[in-house]
Parts: sequence; structure tokens; C-alpha cells
Amino acid sequence: MSKHNIKPSWASVDPSALGETTSLHHVPNLVNGKWTDASEKMTIPNPLRKSGPPIYTLANTKSEELKPFIESLNRVSKSGVHNPLKNVSRYLDYGEISRKAGNELMQPDVAEFFTQCIMKCVPKGHDQAMGEVKVTAAFLNNFGGDNVRFLARDFGVPGNHDGQKSVGYRWPYGPVAIIAPFNFPLEIPALQLMGALFMGNKPVLKPTEKCTIVMEQFIRLLHHCGMPMDDCDFLNCEGPVAGELLSRAPVRMTQFTGSTRVAELLSTQTRGKVKIEDAGFDWKILGPDVSDVDYVAWQCDQDAYATSGQKCSAQSILFLHENWAKVGILDKIKVLASRRKLDDLSVGPVLTVTTEQILGHVKKLLRIPGAQLLFGGKELENHDIPKEYGAVEPTAVFVPLEQMLKEEHFSACTTELFAPFQVVTKYTDLSIDGVLEACERISHHLTAAVVSNDVKFQNKILANTVNGTTYVGMRARTTGAPQNHWFGPCGDPRGCGIGTKEAIQMVWSGHREIINDEIVPENWKQPNLVVVSGHHAQ
Repeated sequence: MSKHNIKPSWASVDPSALGETTSLHHVPNLVNGKWTDASEKMTIPNPLRKSGPPIYTLANTKSEELKPFIESLNRVSKSGVHNPLKNVSRYLDYGEISRKAGNELMQPDVAEFFTQCIMKCVPKGHDQAMGEVKVTAAFLNNFGGDNVRFLARDFGVPGNHDGQKSVGYRWPYGPVAIIAPFNFPLEIPALQLMGALFMGNKPVLKPTEKCTIVMEQFIRLLHHCGMPMDDCDFLNCEGPVAGELLSRAPVRMTQFTGSTRVAELLSTQTRGKVKIEDAGFDWKILGPDVSDVDYVAWQCDQDAYATSGQKCSAQSILFLHENWAKVGILDKIKVLASRRKLDDLSVGPVLTVTTEQILGHVKKLLRIPGAQLLFGGKELENHDIPKEYGAVEPTAVFVPLEQMLKEEHFSACTTELFAPFQVVTKYTDLSIDGVLEACERISHHLTAAVVSNDVKFQNKILANTVNGTTYVGMRARTTGAPQNHWFGPCGDPRGCGIGTKEAIQMVWSGHREIINDEIVPENWKQPNLVVVSGHHAQ
């Protein structure tokens, strides 16, 4: 981790002190434009040193303390804080806020500040943490100036007669909620928060407790750049309390990024008024054409094990054409994985699965006939990671394709661990339909990669799969979530995207049609009343 630490003037924490001192930073709530506290605190342990001080405390809001949040959301009408016909100057305001915030994040000291905040909460390599900051800065710069109001661009269609015209508008929902994950504690909640604000909504943001400090600092940055204090609320609490807020407050749409289990609960609780980006058991297929072996091996290692596999886009399963096996690509991946060390956080704590659970899953797969451990399968050595987290070496288990496809094995082989783990299997030209069967049966369809420059092979795979963000070609990867293209699932009407104009419009606004019909012809006469089959008609 970089030794260069800086606390911007608007910040409330020095990240170099997190986990290093018993004088803990406290993360408050923000509601009705004021930073407030709760009656109880929650303490977040140091994810790297169970013997060290915690990293911070946060407000642990209880059900009986939700009233101010409910009142805040009740003050927002269904037509939003701004829309194409109301308070339109706010589109310009947010273009300027976005420009200023993007410029601030591009300052080296500020970028390093957020990088260090991220690394203290979600221990990942400096390049991975800094990547979040760079993507967020680029996103904010993309929507500086006029691009916020361009999001609300309408379209018109001529009517049936003079004076008639229909106009389609993008309309906000009003009070909305964002429930954000831990693995990208800046990029995901920041991009969704800004999208909600751009379109005229009043969001309440509920980050994961493990990394809420990152978004606390980002909101303080937005205030510094001109965002009104009461434009968004910030709630720290446990999951059930957030669920109660959604039931008691007039939240008209909830955007959720996280586990499938919670996504399904929210879908029921909100009666479908939810946009989700949940689990991704993401596949990569290495096609029959072999080239650039060293590069492809490096990308496989990055996709499976960067950030300790804690990406919704991580490579969960590798379908390997026999031609790639013949050139020894698995040996190359093994060597690359073995270079990952806790010292530089190229491998680190797994925050949602314990070591016991991960290794138990490995043992379960190894009981499948023909399965074998390719590498890993051990607890990290000489670590001080808390027991509630996972600490394992990058791991790969080979399972024969014909065994994986069996009903009794398929569920286990396609279970997402959210850890440095992947399943590997091999296929031939004759068994490619088995690969497609597996892709069809996998339940979630977020990212995928088709590593091939063979156009016919590409088309066969793409034509028969649905993953929402799919890379194709010899440089194809699964872990691609920048700001310059859509990132999100496909095949689920609840699915949401992030990062682009289309994603913001789809997630944070609905379509409203207004038909102008203004000119009555000068010589208009009332039509005669005609009787047809006993009924009056005109």
C-alpha cells in the first residue's frame, strides 16, 4: 500500500489511521440535510489483522429511528425533485457538480485518498482500488456540462391533425433507494447515486456496513462540489432495518446490487419495483483457435483471481477447448496464480465466505468422478485475517464436462463462491453443444467471454447465449466494468445496467407520453348522433 497519505479539506477521515489507532472514526447518517447519529454503534473489524484495532464504527440505526428517513422521502413528490417541466435548472446544476467532482477525483492526492479508503475496507491491490477511482472520475467527467440534461432528451411524433403531437419524456420516480455492495465500495454506489440524482430522484443510499466509510467521504465530496445537503439521504443500518424502511416509506423504485438471495427477497417485498444486478456465475470459453497463449493465460488469472475473485464479473468457470490444453495453458495459469501474495494484496480476505466454507466446497467438488485439484485448495499461510472472513489460495478444480452436466452435480459446479476460485472443464469440437447446454442452464447471465477470433465459432456461441456484457475475441475478458459501455445482466426483466446514458435512463426514469392536441378547426361542427344496433354512436 502506498505510504503517501493525504486528507482533503472536505474529508472527515485520514485513511492512514484506519485500523492503526484505537481512536476510531465514526460514520454518521445523513437525513434531511443534516449529519445525524443513531443510539447504537456498530464496529467494523480490521479485515487484515484480527489482532489489530477495528477500522471504524458506524451508526447502527434501529427500526424506531427510521422516522426522519420516512419523513424525508415523504416530502418528495412522484414527479421528482426536477423533471423536464419542473426545476429544469437542476439539470445544469448537476452537470456542474459532476464536472467539479470529476476534476477533484482526478487530482493525484484525492485519487490516492479514495484508493486508501477502499483498500482499508476491501483489501485489494492498489491497481484494482485505483481503477475504481479512475472509472468513477471518468464517469463524472462524461456527464459534466450539458450531458446531464441530454439524459432527459425527449422525442416527438406528429399527430393525426394540425395541433396534435405526442412527446415522449424521461420521467423520474421521485423517492428511490439504492442498496450497494461491498466489493466496489466507490464505483458501484457512486455511479448509481449520480444516475438517480441526474434524473431528478431523491435517493436514500444504504451501503454495506463493511465499507460505508467510502461513500460517506464521496458524499462529502459532492457537498463540497455544490450538491445541496438534502438532495440525498445516507442510511447506516443492518439489512432487515433497510427492508423495513422500504416497507414504511414511499420508495417507488429500489436499485439493488448484491446477492441473489437478497434480490429475491426485495423483489417480493417491493412487489417488483426493483432493478437488480445480482449474482454472476460468469463463464469464459476458449475457442478452438489458439494464439497469444501468454496473454490469454494472464487474462484468465486476472479474471478469476484479481480482488480475490470478489467481483460479480469474476471468471467462475473456464471451458477449455482441447487445443488450449495441449499448449499447457493451465500450467501457465497455475504459475501466475502462485505469484499472488497477501503482502501486496494480489490475494486477500474474502469478506462474505469463510475459509471453512470455501474449502468445504472444494472438497465437495473433488468427490465428483474424474474431478481433480489443479492448484490451490489451501488456507493462506501466516495471515491474521479474522475467522469470519475467508483466507484461501487462488484455487481451481477440474470437473469433466459430462459429469458436470449431470443433474446431481450441476448445481454444485455452478455455485458462485465470490472467492478466488474457479471450475475448469474441457471440451472438443464434438462436445461444444454440451458447453452451450451448460451456459443455458446457468441461472444468471451477467458477463461472459468468448476467447476466439474464429467468426463462425463466435457466432455459434453468441447466437445461443444471453449474457448481458459479453466480450469477444482473443482479448476477451469477463471482468469489464468501465464507464464507456453498458455493464449489466440480460435475460431478466428486473436487470439493471450501470455507467452509460442508456443504463441511467433505463434504471432511473420511466417513459411518460404527453399528447398535445391544441387546435380546434375553425369550421368544426358537432357530428350528428347516429344510432347503430340500438346503441348511440358518433
